[in-house]
Amino acid sequence: MKEKKTSPWAWIPSLYLAEGLPYVAVMTISVIMYKRMGISNTDIALYTSWLYLPWVIKPFWSPFVDLLKTKRWWIVTMQLLIGAGFAGIAFTIPLPFFFQATLAFFWLLAFSSATHDIAADGFYMLGLDTNQQAMYVGIRSTFYRVATIMGQGVLIILAGFLESTSGSEPVKINIEASPQYTQSTLFIPQIHNTSPQDGEIHFITDREIVQIGTHGVNKDSLQLFLDSITVLNQENGFVLKEAKKENSKEKASERWWTSHVSAPLGNWIKNTFGEKRFVAESDHTGNIGIVAIWLSKQPEQDKEMILNTTMNRGDNSISLLQGDRLSFNATNWNKPAYMVFQIDPKLTEISSAEYKGLSGNIPFAWSITFFVLAGLFLFFSFYHRVALPKPDSDKPHTHITAASILGEFTETFKSFFKKPQAAAAIFFMLTYRFSEAQLLKLINPFLIDPRDVGGLGLTTGEVGFVYGTIGIIGLTLGGIIGGFAAAKGGLRRWLWPMTLSMLLTIATFLYLSFSQTDSLIVINICVFIEQFGYGFGFTAYMLYLMYYSDGEQKTAHYAICTGFMALGMMLPGMFAGWLQEQLGYNHFFIWVMICCIVPIIAVALLKIDPNYGKAKKEEPIEK
Repeated sequence: MKEKKTSPWAWIPSLYLAEGLPYVAVMTISVIMYKRMGISNTDIALYTSWLYLPWVIKPFWSPFVDLLKTKRWWIVTMQLLIGAGFAGIAFTIPLPFFFQATLAFFWLLAFSSATHDIAADGFYMLGLDTNQQAMYVGIRSTFYRVATIMGQGVLIILAGFLESTSGSEPVKINIEASPQYTQSTLFIPQIHNTSPQDGEIHFITDREIVQIGTHGVNKDSLQLFLDSITVLNQENGFVLKEAKKENSKEKASERWWTSHVSAPLGNWIKNTFGEKRFVAESDHTGNIGIVAIWLSKQPEQDKEMILNTTMNRGDNSISLLQGDRLSFNATNWNKPAYMVFQIDPKLTEISSAEYKGLSGNIPFAWSITFFVLAGLFLFFSFYHRVALPKPDSDKPHTHITAASILGEFTETFKSFFKKPQAAAAIFFMLTYRFSEAQLLKLINPFLIDPRDVGGLGLTTGEVGFVYGTIGIIGLTLGGIIGGFAAAKGGLRRWLWPMTLSMLLTIATFLYLSFSQTDSLIVINICVFIEQFGYGFGFTAYMLYLMYYSDGEQKTAHYAICTGFMALGMMLPGMFAGWLQEQLGYNHFFIWVMICCIVPIIAVALLKIDPNYGKAKKEEPIEK
């Protein structure tokens, strides 16, 4: 019996939404939640960084996904398991040992999500012919990015809304920056009247509008002032003091590496190839404003009221330096806690921002948010049980034994490295983004760094718009158009145009670094062109991974390819920042352009079937 044709639009968008959401939940939402729940930065960084491990090692269990059951079964089952993981997090957030309990469920999520990625990517190749794979490669990337935006935006907004509606009235603090304000801000407001007030308990601030001049303040004076604010907030119990842990062995290892390797090599590179640029050291930094805050009356004896303050709207160039999380109780309710706001030192014009402090039921808000995710994945599981096609090629292996599993596992890796052009393919996977990997690490620093060190000197808010909005639009459009182009002419026809599109558009940053234009229009156009070229060129990379993986064990082989893909981004990114510091931005971008020779060599070594990705002229019509 022939399978019933299912439109790819019925399952590709939802499948890649389901692939992206758990990843962003584990890597991003978990960090924000733990921060709101009062976990220290040290613990957050340590324990959540380890959660990336399943995605690193997923190629090692990808053969089991190929051997056992169907990819369709793995997708539906993993989505159900991911939903259970989200529900487990939601149930354990209110517990006293929530950190340990939720971490356990985040580990479950991480392994389930990594396994789901293996099955989903494998199913994409089984459920579509090569022409459709090319056509929809941009669509799947788009919905993966939509999942990222949804996780980092919509779900965080939901948690914030629940916080604001479950506690006392939100605190609103308006920050105004202007060259007209010249008063000194390096003083601690003295609060004399903190007597209890009638009515419901709420927060009181010494001012609703904070006026900050755009003139700078002395760095040393500011640091002494900030230290005194930190001591006051810690002594009164508003913030906890984080213990600093030092590993003497690691420090000794770092000292040896610095003195014997990185420092001598860096000095040679800097003296031989580095820019000869005079940089005037400034002893000034961005100005600050102080707000004092306390409670209107004493809370219940065992009750703790947490005030989390974040930007509500306005210019990202105005930041909250201290006091983003303050803890009030029956012993410190009538003592002022202090928040410190700072403006970007490059901000010279009138600007403003509104910060909102929420004191709602944080465990309740995040529990509901994760229950929503659990419900969503329950829906995904049942929906994909119906919507996913049933390709004939998606079949489980029969007569599975322990010995056969071990044999197949070994054979998967052996066959991967025995494929035609294996060496050229691996070289391509590792080096196709050799230039782009270095560039991507330095785009934001280049946009932010002051002009006297070679950057463009943009404010934080401007960078958010240029790279976070215009750049994402260019990247997405490039990916979609690249997919349709490849479906029209095939991978082989478009490989060189896509490669050159990705590499030559890097020259826009070479132009920006030498011109150091202050025109936001020109900067936006250049970033759009570069990111569009990257999105367009990356299509060829993804299609080649599918092309190389094609065969009996395509699911496991594709997972191995993604491992090389991650390695190809990680290794160049590790030394890019260090190298830029030695060379300066002008010479660094020249170096990045020179590095384009490497992916050009890698592409020249490839031999690709001219029909791969093209639409077949004669296809039987199924009824």
